[in-house]
Amino acid sequence: MSTATLDLFEPPAPGERERLGPGAFVLRGFALPVVDALLPAIARIDAQAPFRHMATPGGFTMSVALTNCGTWGWSTDSQGYRYTRIDPDSGLPWPTMPEVFAQLARDAAAASGFNDFEPDACLVNRYRPGSRLSLHQDKDERDFSAPIVSVSLGMPAIFLFGGLRRADRAVRVPLRHGDIVVWGGEDRLRFHGVLPLEDDPHPLLGAQRINFTFRKAG
Repeated sequence: MSTATLDLFEPPAPGERERLGPGAFVLRGFALPVVDALLPAIARIDAQAPFRHMATPGGFTMSVALTNCGTWGWSTDSQGYRYTRIDPDSGLPWPTMPEVFAQLARDAAAASGFNDFEPDACLVNRYRPGSRLSLHQDKDERDFSAPIVSVSLGMPAIFLFGGLRRADRAVRVPLRHGDIVVWGGEDRLRFHGVLPLEDDPHPLLGAQRINFTFRKAG
């Protein structure tokens, strides 16, 4: 897999919008104005549905810990990948999506040209140093007309944004605290992932990166 890297040495200014494709954008610092509301909301979700390391159908344990909020929650086990309304660990519905989450997703989608986005699922991922996410497509949803909205908090990461085939060239996109990536339209099924995180603690969140992605699953 060949890759290209966006500028790593001159951090983009907050508020800047970078185009990754016809329907794909990085919104720099877009989440910063609501971080003080996002963090306690994440803590409440974790208290109701704790982060866990799920197993893939191939028997591997994911290095990224995850939980969910919203009507639907994504999960994986030996039976495959799927969305469920019930947390398999507790037998209870997933936590309700906080309004600050839903509003941020709507605003980021609209800023990227996707109006009327109403997410019904939010995957919340927690990365530690060394955690990674291999190239994959988000294709377990029923509605591919809706975009994906992905929010980054905490430690910096290198986001891989590839093509419609796994072997296609991927761009390396540095993501920092408060950045949001939105992709939809003809870019909706592009492969993407995250390189192993370096141990670069964030002043607020320490040695972790919290990433949450909004989808229209049902």
